[in-house]
Amino acid sequence: MPLHRGAMTGSHRTKVIACATVMEEIRPLLREGIQTQTLDFGLHSKPEALRKILQDAVNASEGLADTVVLGYGLCSLAVVGLRSRTCQLVVPRVDDCIGLFLGSQQAYREQSRRHPGTYYLTKGWIEAGDSPFHQQAELAKRHGHQRARRMAALSLNNYTRVAFIRTGEGGLGGYRAWAKRAGVEFGLRYEELEGSSRLIRKLVHGPWDDEILVVCPGREIRFEDFLPEGERNGEAVG
Repeated sequence: MPLHRGAMTGSHRTKVIACATVMEEIRPLLREGIQTQTLDFGLHSKPEALRKILQDAVNASEGLADTVVLGYGLCSLAVVGLRSRTCQLVVPRVDDCIGLFLGSQQAYREQSRRHPGTYYLTKGWIEAGDSPFHQQAELAKRHGHQRARRMAALSLNNYTRVAFIRTGEGGLGGYRAWAKRAGVEFGLRYEELEGSSRLIRKLVHGPWDDEILVVCPGREIRFEDFLPEGERNGEAVG
């Protein structure tokens, strides 16, 4: 089967699989007829379960698609070991979706270098309700407000900053205010970062260059595929 390294064009059948938060950014960029499957955001905290569900979704795509685009990065190794017998797999070369929302893995690494200890939030993550800030409310129902706050604070012990990434089109006021309040409550510095759809657009429209991993049918995704170019042992295609 020939590899299609450019984008989702022509009669080539493509399916996109992503969590709800990433799919919200991808869907407006898709041309009509592209298949999509949205997975539960909460799976990010369970990489083994995420890997199994992703593999099941890939398997179910065989015969229906020629290319499966995954809106996931390395994601705690959840994508390592994934393979398809008949589809090529296309994955952004990022550690996780923060790199997608910031526009590149390089931008993410720069933020990590300059501001270690950052808890990132987006509109989608706030809507998903899966963070220590959200969990405090549930813990308070069982343990009371003071104890719940201490428990939540422990999980944020290594963080010094809350960074809200502005993504999508408008309507972010309430989410920004929520993120700011969450930071203030736990004594974390609040900052806003301008998001970028650059890498998501490249994932959807191409070119599938070195920032995008393209894996041929029958080959597993490897951890080494996400290393810097000079450290990889062989290429994903070929």
